[in-house]
Amino acid sequence: MLVWLVSCLQCGAAEDASGLEFFESKIRPVLAKHCYQCHSVGAKKAEGGLRLDSRDALQKGGDRGPAILLDKPEHSPLLVAISHSDSDLKMPPKKDRLPQDVINDFTKWIRMGAPDPREAAAAGTLSGPVDLETGRKFWSFRQPTSHDVPKTSDSLWARRKLDHFILAKLEAAQLKPSPDAEPATMLRRLHFDLVGLPPSPEANKNFLQRIQHAGIELAWAAEVDELLASPQFGERWGRHWLDVARFAESSGKEANMAYPYAWRYRDYVIDAVNADLPYNQFLTEQIAGDLLPASNDRERARLLIATGFLAIGPKNLDEAEPLQFVADVIDEQIDTVTRAVIANSVACARCHDHKFDPFSMQDYYALAGIFASTKTFFGTAITPTNRMAGDPLPLPIGAKQPVLHASCTPEHVAHLKKQLAALTQELEDRKAAAKKALENGEDTDKYYSITDALRIFWTSGGIEGQLEKVDDQGNALPLTMGVLDAKTITDAPLLERGDVKKLGKPVRRAFPRVMEFSDSISIGKGHSGRLELAQWLTHPENPLTARVMTNRVWRQLFGAGLVASVDNFGFSGERPSHPELLDDLAVKFVSDGWSVKKLVRELVLSRTYRQASTYEATAFRVDPDNRLLWRASKRRLAAEAIRDAMLVASGELQIARPLGSLVGKEIGDRPISLLGLDAKLPSDLDGSKHRSVYLPVLRDRLPDVLDLFDFAEPSLVTGDRETTNVPVQALFLMNSPFVLARAEGLASRLQREVREPADQPRQAFELCFGRSPTETELRLAREFLSPNSQPLDEATARQRRVAFCQALLAAAEFRNVD
Repeated sequence: MLVWLVSCLQCGAAEDASGLEFFESKIRPVLAKHCYQCHSVGAKKAEGGLRLDSRDALQKGGDRGPAILLDKPEHSPLLVAISHSDSDLKMPPKKDRLPQDVINDFTKWIRMGAPDPREAAAAGTLSGPVDLETGRKFWSFRQPTSHDVPKTSDSLWARRKLDHFILAKLEAAQLKPSPDAEPATMLRRLHFDLVGLPPSPEANKNFLQRIQHAGIELAWAAEVDELLASPQFGERWGRHWLDVARFAESSGKEANMAYPYAWRYRDYVIDAVNADLPYNQFLTEQIAGDLLPASNDRERARLLIATGFLAIGPKNLDEAEPLQFVADVIDEQIDTVTRAVIANSVACARCHDHKFDPFSMQDYYALAGIFASTKTFFGTAITPTNRMAGDPLPLPIGAKQPVLHASCTPEHVAHLKKQLAALTQELEDRKAAAKKALENGEDTDKYYSITDALRIFWTSGGIEGQLEKVDDQGNALPLTMGVLDAKTITDAPLLERGDVKKLGKPVRRAFPRVMEFSDSISIGKGHSGRLELAQWLTHPENPLTARVMTNRVWRQLFGAGLVASVDNFGFSGERPSHPELLDDLAVKFVSDGWSVKKLVRELVLSRTYRQASTYEATAFRVDPDNRLLWRASKRRLAAEAIRDAMLVASGELQIARPLGSLVGKEIGDRPISLLGLDAKLPSDLDGSKHRSVYLPVLRDRLPDVLDLFDFAEPSLVTGDRETTNVPVQALFLMNSPFVLARAEGLASRLQREVREPADQPRQAFELCFGRSPTETELRLAREFLSPNSQPLDEATARQRRVAFCQALLAAAEFRNVD
C-alpha cells in the first residue's frame, strides 16, 4: 500500500485561519474515511511506518520519501497517488480513484502550505480543546450590550454616536481623524457604496447646489435617503447577501449541471433588501419560509422561493452512493447556515469535535437531523453526466409567476408517459428474466446487462425531467429551487468519523449547546426543526446574529470589518478592533427593528465615513492597516461596479431588471461543460447591457469580468472578497470586446452630446471620474485628439476618440474609490 511521507508541513498558530478551516472541512474527512484504517494510531500496524492522524506523525514520515512538494504541488507523489496516474502508486489501493473535486481540494491544500492544526492524540479521542464553559465566556458568545458615549477631547468632530468610539481610540493612540473628503469624492464613494453606480455629472452639480443652500449635513442626509430609496440599492446590497448565500446557477463539481430556476432566489433577495425586510424575518423566510403562514398564492410563492437559500449550494451530482450524497447536502447546508448567520462553522464537527470552537459532534448531528428531515428541491434531471436527480419545487399557479421554459401539447405529455411506462415495464421484465436465468444457471447479461440498466436509467430520468416541467395538459409549470419538510421526520445518527456506513446512536434534533437563552426553544414532534432553528438564530438573546450582520455591513462601507475575519467569529478568528462599538451598533440594529437600511444610514451619516483617504506618515507608522480608522481606506471597485460603471459612462446601461437569466432562458438544465459548443451563447457569457448582478453565475465558468476582478467564489460563504492586482486584469481592459465596445459607446456619446471637440475631454472626465480634468490633463487630451490643432479625417478622429475613451475606462482612477 502507498506510504504518504510528509516532511515539510507548515503548522501552528501562525497559519491563516482560512487554511485551517479548509483542512478541517475538506482534507481531514478524506483522511479519516480513506486513510486512517491503515495509517493511524488505531490501526494494528501503520503501513509503511506512516501515520496520518496527527501533524507530528506526518512530519515524522515513514519508509519512503516526501509525498508533498510545497514548491511543486502538482508533482507531489500524494497527488499522483490519489489521481491513480501511476500504476505503481495508487491510493486507495484496489479501489476507484477519489473524485476529481477531492483531488482538486488536496492540490489547493498543498498550495496553501498544507496547513494542519492536529495534535497527537490517543486512539479514539475526538474531544476538542474548547469546552462549553470556556466557549460561553468567549467575547462573541456573550450577549452584546449598549455602551455609554466615551469621553473625548474633541467634542466638535463627531456627528454620530459611533464617531465618539472611533475618536476615543484614535486619541488613545495619539492620532487624529482625517479631514472630510472633497464633496465630489464623498459623493462618488457614497453612490458606489449604496447603489454600485457612479453619480452622474448632474448629480454632482445638484449636490454642490444643495450644500450651498442647506449646508453639508442636510445635503448629505438628503442624498443618503434618496439612494436608500432607490431600487438600485437592493441590486447592490442584495449582491452582498448573494455572496454570503453562495448563490450560483449551477451545481459545480464534476457533473456541474445548470440550475435553471436559481434566478428566482436572486430576485427574491433583491426585492427583500429593497423592501427593507427586517433581517430576522429575512433569515426566517430563507430557512423556513415554507413553514410560515401566507395570505395568498403570491405570498406563498415568495416564501417558497426564499428557501432556495438552502437549495442553491454546490452538489456532487456524480456521486454514486445516495446516502453519501444526502449526507454531503446536509453538511453543506449546516456549513452555510452557521457560517452565514453566526460566522461559525459547525460543519467542522462532522467527523470530530471542533478543534477550535465549542461545537461537538453531538451539536453537528443534532443539526443534521433538522436537515435530514427536510427535502431539498434543486431541479436537475437524470442524464449520462448526472446520477442524482433533484425534483423542482412547484409554485402555486395563482401566483402568476413567470415561466421561462416551453409548454407542449397534451399529446406529447401522453407520449412521454407512455414511454416512461414502457421503460418501467421493460425494467421489471428484464429483472425477472435475469432472476430466472440465474436460477437456471444461465448468463444473466443476455436479459439484463449494465448497458440495459444505464439506458433505462438515463432515458427514464430524462423523461421524468420533462414531465416535471408541465401539467397533464402540457402547460409549463412555474418551478423553483427550495425545501419542504420531508415526509419522514427523523433524528440523525452520529456517524463515526463522518462515515455514512458507520452508524451510531441517533442524536435528538436540537441546537448548539454553547448558546443558552432564558426561554428555551425545543423542536416539537413531527417538526423538522427548521422554523425553530430560525427562531433560535434570531432570538433577541442570540449573541452572534446581530453582531455578525452589523459587522458585514460595516465591512462593505469601510473596507474591513470591525472584526476583520467577517466569516469567522470563533477562537481562530480575529478579535474586534472596537468591541464596544460593535456591541453598541448590534444592540441598536435589533432595537431599530433589524433594519439594514437604518444601519447603513447610521454608518454613512457618520463623520468617520466622510473622512478623506489622504496619507499621513505619523498615523501610518502607528496604524498601517488603518484599523483605528484615522482615514478612509482607498478601495478598488467590485467587479460588478467596474462593469456597470463602464455601461453608465457609455450611456448604454439598461437599468430595468431583465426577466429571468441567461441560464433560465437559454441554457436550461444542461451540463456547463457543453456550453462552449453552443454558438448562440456569448463566449464570455456576457452579451448583456443590464446590471452585472443579472449576469449568469455558473460555478467554475464565470463571465470574464467577474472571474478576473475577484468575484466571490460561489461555492463558499463569502463576506469579504479578495482584491488582487494582476497582469491579466490589464490585458482584459486592453483587449476585451466588452471594454472596446464601451469605449466606442463613450466616444459616440461624447460626439453626440458635446458639440465642440475641445470640450469633449472635460465631459469624458466628468463621466468617468466624477471630476473635471486638470489643466495638464485637458491640454494633453486635446493634443492627442487633435494634434497641432489640425482637423483629422473622420476615421482617424474616431479612432483617437475611442482610444482616448478606452484609456480612461482602463485607468486606475476609474476602478478605485477614495
